[in-house]
Amino acid sequence: MDNKKALVVFSGGQDSTTCLFWAMKHFDEVEAVTFDYNQRHDEEIEVAKEIAEDLGVKHTILDMSLLSQLAPNALTRDDIEVKDGENGDLPSTFVPGRNLLFLSFASIMGKQIGAQHIVTGVCETDFSGYPDCRDVFIKSLNVTLNLSMDDQFVVHTPLMWLDKAQTWELADDLNALTYVKERTLTCYHGVRGSGCGECPSCKLRQNGLDTYINQKEGANA
Repeated sequence: MDNKKALVVFSGGQDSTTCLFWAMKHFDEVEAVTFDYNQRHDEEIEVAKEIAEDLGVKHTILDMSLLSQLAPNALTRDDIEVKDGENGDLPSTFVPGRNLLFLSFASIMGKQIGAQHIVTGVCETDFSGYPDCRDVFIKSLNVTLNLSMDDQFVVHTPLMWLDKAQTWELADDLNALTYVKERTLTCYHGVRGSGCGECPSCKLRQNGLDTYINQKEGANA
């Protein structure tokens, strides 16, 4: 494809920031879009704005507050506890239809700005039970988006088959490990950088970093 413009679905977290650096390496022009769905912490929006500005990436924030009305959950409600799924249930942080809507609206925006490449940080390897992070969903939606708009979008998922240690390795390969470590917000409690250290997201992030650092030190020993 001749089109070399990409639109990154961007939350300001570890995964989407790594994907932003990845896109900046692989495409001539990159923009980012962040969705405001009344998420638990406004800080997430602020972090995304700051990173995009710092990296010189044009950034758009779209209002998706309807999502929080349709699907109340731990990411949009302070009175719902953040917890992993039990007995086959989905985690309390699952937002039904979130990636379906995000990628659909990102593609509509991509159509308007001339970006046929849509980049998202979904991942099936460190699978938390979210059905809309699966590769089969992304491939199916990609076909649907192209049919619905008679276009040739390509949805890129650079992290799909990477565990968290490998995601840190990718950030390191992109010369962005320290940046991602210090500037991003992954914590469910709104703490930047290494986070609270207690929520599932922080534990997954830190375990992945520790594993990668140990592997790197072992290889250099």
